[in-house]
Amino acid sequence: MKKFFGLFLFSVALPFAIKVAPASAGDAKWYPFKMNDASADTVKVVDYSPVEKAEKRHKICVLFPHMKDSFWVAVAYGITEQSKALGVNMNLYEAGGYDNLPKQLSQFDDCVASGADAIVIGVISTVGVAKQVLAAKAKSIPVIAVTNSFISRDLTAGVFVDLKSMASASANALLASVKAGEAANVVTFPGPAGSGWAETMNKDFETVVANNPNVKTLSSKFGDTGVAVQLQLVQDALQAYPSMNYIWGTAPTAEAAIGALAEAGRSDVKIISTYENQAMLDALKRGDITAFTTQYPVIEGRVAIDQAVRILDKKPFIRLVQPIAGVIDKTTMGKMDMSTVLAPASWSPVYSVKQ
Repeated sequence: MKKFFGLFLFSVALPFAIKVAPASAGDAKWYPFKMNDASADTVKVVDYSPVEKAEKRHKICVLFPHMKDSFWVAVAYGITEQSKALGVNMNLYEAGGYDNLPKQLSQFDDCVASGADAIVIGVISTVGVAKQVLAAKAKSIPVIAVTNSFISRDLTAGVFVDLKSMASASANALLASVKAGEAANVVTFPGPAGSGWAETMNKDFETVVANNPNVKTLSSKFGDTGVAVQLQLVQDALQAYPSMNYIWGTAPTAEAAIGALAEAGRSDVKIISTYENQAMLDALKRGDITAFTTQYPVIEGRVAIDQAVRILDKKPFIRLVQPIAGVIDKTTMGKMDMSTVLAPASWSPVYSVKQ
């Protein structure tokens, strides 16, 4: 058993393929979905399926770092649709950015005070929110981490990608694009300093590319995942590192880099995005980026709600569910079910579901 999860409200070891009734409109066709059960020391692949309905109209409070891009909109879409499908009430709050930890902590406290039955959180800072999670545990309020990696004994459950596999997938995508004899000079843009996931992914990226002597990391630029912040970082890197010919970074980094590179006349620079959003798909179709990795954010949102319901209804649940990271490039783009990756283009974020 993974030591970082400690005690849980309810635990059952099982090959996770639960029989359910025919899908409703809110969850049609997404399951069974192959994922990793990482609850024990040995990770195993399972076919994940949700429960049919919640036994009660539970109140689930959801906290996001922000809703600035279509990545978090995709997670919100999964959460909203699964809340509808399972018949639970859901309220979603976003903090406005990774530099707004105090706001997320206040929102967490509000969730507890308002009588939330469970809290689903995409954390801004794992260290920063630790006291709130411990306080919720003391009140028997389960906390489920979604999307952003959060390792803690006080968590009840989590659904987030293994950062090493995500970083490795994107690093290998970069290595695959390096031509024989080419010197690849990389500047990395991992994400917000202090988030935990950004530092971890950057370190794992470095480990993978170190196997190729032709790949050199010139610098790592940390910053909030807003396009404006990333644009400034990219522009600074273009000035400071004229030999840079590869950019490895977040989806907003890639968005910002496309315009910055065009303005600088640097068509020689290749871009690898460490995760997905709608702009990445569009950019890949245009040939503006080389590849992006996916952790299936829509599915993460759906599973987080299903985990919360299972815990509240005292049904079997997987403590740590991990999407199997994938790489989307021009060769795989047509084979991917994008409804598991992005919200429909016509969908607008929903902050409350009432049953």
